[in-house]
Amino acid sequence: MLSIATLGPYGSHAWQAARHYNPNAEIKLCQSLTAVMQAFASGEADLALLPFYNTRTGQNHETGSLLSSMGNGFWRDNIVLPSHLSLGGLDAETELATLLGKSGVLRQCEEYIATNFPQATIVAAPDLDAAVTELKANSLSWQGVIETEEALKAYGLKIRAREIAPHNQTRYLVLGQAPAERSGYDATALVTTPIKDRVGILMEILGEFAKRSINLLDMQTRTDPKSQKLLFFIELEGHLEDEGVRQALTRIENQIIQEPGSVRVLGSYPRVDMRAKHIKRFGFIGSGEMSVWFAERLKSEGYETVITGRRSALKPEAMIPEVDVVVICVPISATTASIRQYGPLLRENQALILLAGEAEEVLDAALAHTREGVEVLLVHNLWGPKAASMKDKNASVVRTPRSGMLSNEFEAFLYKHGAVISLDSPGRHDLMMGVSQKLPTSISVALAMALKDNAIDPREIGSHSTLTSLYSILSMARVHSQNPRTYAEIMATGGEGRRIVKSFAENLAKITALAEAGEIEALCRVIEENRGYLSEEFLSDRMRQALIVDETLGRVISRD
Repeated sequence: MLSIATLGPYGSHAWQAARHYNPNAEIKLCQSLTAVMQAFASGEADLALLPFYNTRTGQNHETGSLLSSMGNGFWRDNIVLPSHLSLGGLDAETELATLLGKSGVLRQCEEYIATNFPQATIVAAPDLDAAVTELKANSLSWQGVIETEEALKAYGLKIRAREIAPHNQTRYLVLGQAPAERSGYDATALVTTPIKDRVGILMEILGEFAKRSINLLDMQTRTDPKSQKLLFFIELEGHLEDEGVRQALTRIENQIIQEPGSVRVLGSYPRVDMRAKHIKRFGFIGSGEMSVWFAERLKSEGYETVITGRRSALKPEAMIPEVDVVVICVPISATTASIRQYGPLLRENQALILLAGEAEEVLDAALAHTREGVEVLLVHNLWGPKAASMKDKNASVVRTPRSGMLSNEFEAFLYKHGAVISLDSPGRHDLMMGVSQKLPTSISVALAMALKDNAIDPREIGSHSTLTSLYSILSMARVHSQNPRTYAEIMATGGEGRRIVKSFAENLAKITALAEAGEIEALCRVIEENRGYLSEEFLSDRMRQALIVDETLGRVISRD
């Protein structure tokens, strides 16, 4: 029979966690964490289950120290359970002068104790069984005991107060003799040996993870009591078998710390979420590349995803009742029609997320064609499906009066993966898209038309261009190298963005008339007025960017 070593007493949170982890296992109860590790190391128990993190007291440093010195074994799993603590005693009337409990349990209840028993003597009992036995044998009714309700009842004590430390959860780690296989939603824990202190070493270590888009879940810095050298404990997203994780750890060990064997992997295991997720499954309407792109990244966060489209076996009508969030990701011209068709099928407490490039008309349709209890959020991701990640990419988020808990969770997903989020109103979103998408696309198309109208061979442009004039030519090439429908739909979107193109056309006509009339001074005044509006700070920042682009373009051209 499988055996699990963990902390006693019978009925404790650790006992409950072990029982929950494997109801059929033999549970070996120990009086200390050191004893748990000894039982596991000696082979008396197949697994060890230890408290690692509590939402009220943070990481268990004793467990961390034991892991750092662990010989054989692997951290292979986790379990998170709510920690329900109660106060018990011999009776329900006697005023309590002393409170007993395990040290970790007492720390979780500090707020309750300070409020209700500010004068009480607090006694941390390493052997709670012995302490309660003495309490009962000597009728010490003025002593109270804090533990789980199950443990207090097993001791034969009366319950004086329940749930004295609310919102309390504990994460337990599970050690085994064999490593865990990849689950697809994993984390890896590692600890360094005591290493020499060096200026910038922590930043260099973190940089190896950042440049590979590996998110850190936890990091602790400790000092080795013997050598007084640094120890780093790091928990990161991903499995040791993942190429990026392997590359980062190899480089940290060999190039940054420069000591072979200085990085010890404690184990890889299914990732655990201390914060409750309210979304389990996302359903996509639209099976294009962008839907697939988002679905893959949501799956890496532990969400289930379903993609439906015109050719999928599963149709949107059948998918919608089975998910928490419906994501519509279709061409701009089809978004409103999709909302009208599928919006009425969403039930209360679901969310509709619109991955769309136009906000006003789309959100009006979403609010009109969904029930009052359906959340609605619009996200315009300003990157395409070829992007490796969303780190440092811009995203416009338009909340509505019906954006709530599920919408916030999706925003948190964007933020975690490094997206730069702008919170916009529908009108502002469309106006800014007029500047950043509609107008540049229109200029690029019109420029190509001008080349054609004047029979200019595009191959000759480079030999007659400054680096600055190449910007518009590169934009023209980009637009005409990709799916024409994408850019046609950008130009055809409605809303406030139309104002920008119309304003540009009107002003282009004005300066063209001034130029043809030879009004140099008038043109200078226009430029000076523009300069005052744009501000010196804006111009200075963008000129620095332009010089960097010029340098890059110059190198490319010289190689050609």
